Amino acid sequence: EKDKELKVNWKRVATTSLFGFGFVGPVGHYWYEVLDRCIRFRLRLRPYSFRFVATKVAVDGFIFGPLDLLVFFTYMGFSAGKSVPQIKEDVKRDFVPALILEGGLWPIVQVANFRYIPVRYQLLYVNMFCLLDSCFLSWIEQQEDAPWKQWLNSLIHSKEKKDEG
Repeated sequence: EKDKELKVNWKRVATTSLFGFGFVGPVGHYWYEVLDRCIRFRLRLRPYSFRFVATKVAVDGFIFGPLDLLVFFTYMGFSAGKSVPQIKEDVKRDFVPALILEGGLWPIVQVANFRYIPVRYQLLYVNMFCLLDSCFLSWIEQQEDAPWKQWLNSLIHSKEKKDEG
């Protein structure tokens, strides 16, 4: 495997780029605006305070993060010509591992974003990391049934079984 040449799959690059332009760009633009207004005016938190930033990071992580992953894996499945049952299986296999791994990284990115970047530039800041994130998510998807993914998924399923018993 050391002799394998790295080849860029340009179709996949175009497909993930379209996801960024078609979903992350437009949805992210409105998301950051609405998130800021809601936290600032509805919850009446002082901008850039610890509670303000922590609340934005938490809401972003619990709402936008999972939604982004779900849409990404679904979109990538459809763009690869997979059937709905195949996409459901792929999402079942990939969603939890991606959520766990990204859950440790994105909050750090977002703390800096929400603390130091003006709202109008927050999407631009995040898009720099989205390029790396798209590569990471593509890698996760290409890992298929890797043992580490099965292990992460088993953690969730074993907890569900304990709760039922």
